[in-house]
Amino acid sequence: MEYIRVTKENLEKEHICCAISSNNDVQVSSKKAWLADRFDDGLVFLKSIERGKCFIEYIPAEFAWNPIEAKEYMYIDCLWVSGSFKGHGYSNDLLGACVDDSKKKGRKGLCILSAAKKRPFLADPKYLKYKGFTVCDEADNGIQLWHFPFSQDSEPPRFKDCAKHPHIEEDGYVLYYTNQCPFNAKYVPIIEQVAKEHSIPFRAIRIESREDAQNAPTPVTTYALFLNGKYLTNEQMNDSKFLKLTNTQV
Repeated sequence: MEYIRVTKENLEKEHICCAISSNNDVQVSSKKAWLADRFDDGLVFLKSIERGKCFIEYIPAEFAWNPIEAKEYMYIDCLWVSGSFKGHGYSNDLLGACVDDSKKKGRKGLCILSAAKKRPFLADPKYLKYKGFTVCDEADNGIQLWHFPFSQDSEPPRFKDCAKHPHIEEDGYVLYYTNQCPFNAKYVPIIEQVAKEHSIPFRAIRIESREDAQNAPTPVTTYALFLNGKYLTNEQMNDSKFLKLTNTQV
């Protein structure tokens, strides 16, 4: 498999693996705009030259849009290999490239979000364990911070207190999200509309700066849904999934 690194120079002409469509699609345009603003922070987006979900996205942890303390680590936003690309060792290729690049840049290790059991849109804990990652911190909602140190004397990353104890002081459904995930550009407005039509108390809060993301009340900032102050899920939803969820919470 050949891989290509997406940069400012080729961003417009390259497909984005998690949102394969034209640049006119709101999901693609929102994701590309988010990426364009992160490249100067050292973000790397490495993907297959083939069209499909086969890529890794990572950034120096001090610039990550998550409330973590991970001095001199590299934070992996997403490692996603799916469909026909699975089972060919491409995840190993991408992760290996991240390790090599991170070592060259003087990083002390890698860190990534996961959980004890596989959750949607989070790294597979079985794969992380197989590759030598271990849990270094865990939030009250079960979201875990895993790390892969390059030396044993590296200080383990940790969650900030705001993420370790996710809770908000607001009733109803409250969604925190960023444009890091392209699906939000399409589906958040749909959920806002369906909530309005069914008189469901709902408010969406788009995190628009790294500072706000690093002080968010949730370890997952791409998508974090709360109900009456309690964290519910990080799974992106369409209208039918959201209505099904609200019915189960009655």
